[in-house]
Amino acid sequence: MIAQYAHLRRHPTVFRALTGLTLAEFDRLLGRLRPHYETEEYQRHCRPERKRAIGAGRVFVLDPRDQLLVTLVWLRRYPTHAVLGWLFGVSDSTTVRIVARVLPLLERLGHETMRFPDPGKHHRRSCDELLADLPELSVIIDSFEQRVQRPTERAEADRWYSGKKKMHTIKSQVAVDVHSGRFCDVSDSVRGPTADITLLKESGLLDRLPEGVGAAGDLAYVGIADLHPAGLGATPRRKPRGQDRPPEDIVYNRAFSRRRIIVEHGIERLRIYDCLTVADRQQRRDHQARVVAVAGLVNLQLDCRQPALAA
Repeated sequence: MIAQYAHLRRHPTVFRALTGLTLAEFDRLLGRLRPHYETEEYQRHCRPERKRAIGAGRVFVLDPRDQLLVTLVWLRRYPTHAVLGWLFGVSDSTTVRIVARVLPLLERLGHETMRFPDPGKHHRRSCDELLADLPELSVIIDSFEQRVQRPTERAEADRWYSGKKKMHTIKSQVAVDVHSGRFCDVSDSVRGPTADITLLKESGLLDRLPEGVGAAGDLAYVGIADLHPAGLGATPRRKPRGQDRPPEDIVYNRAFSRRRIIVEHGIERLRIYDCLTVADRQQRRDHQARVVAVAGLVNLQLDCRQPALAA
């Protein structure tokens, strides 16, 4: 049982490599999760069809702290359940139940960390003067794809085949605050071939933005200004067909890229977690829950490392 918290806490570097969190970040996450865990356990013991009294029945081999640790290791390193069980000295079926129990709680915490920019707060403009016409408060939108197992039916397999990635994929859309880099929104997971602008329409993100908050994306989101209720959408400038790109457009696009790069950094932080990088083994189940849970972990890390932004 070398991977349990009592042992791993003596090896901070290994702990962070296995979970993606420092010990301080883990303790903060545990403090937030424990009330939700206790509520869920109380409701489980009080369900009408249960015949045993509260407190009766088998006791979990691993306490809530180690159950959280199991789930984080699964998200960060994405081992098979047989390997995960061996690391923690339990059976593979036990780790399946632990992940099924804790992952929805992490998803709930992830949603709780997501907040759109507040138009009532003052934010110092940090973008290039070339972008002065863009709204000071905005979210930067992008998507990423993850390889999935090929569906057995040919027609279904074709629906999940991404010509861009040359493999079967699942796609997620994320939005980050342009100032803090915090995740504000995660869309439902959809088929990889879905166009980014189509996913944006289906997600309804632009309708949920606070008044005065704009949105920006890469060239996959051309037309975003027409979709935004107030027209506060922006993309890079496209090259005129059959003509050279004007020099002013080159300068503008470079400035725009410096503003948009924050979402690329956010996606990079997400995909440090192997559950969102290697081929999905869950038959596309609970994919959105994993993305939201990991986005919440990234927001937690930003809160711990940039306390002024979290205030």
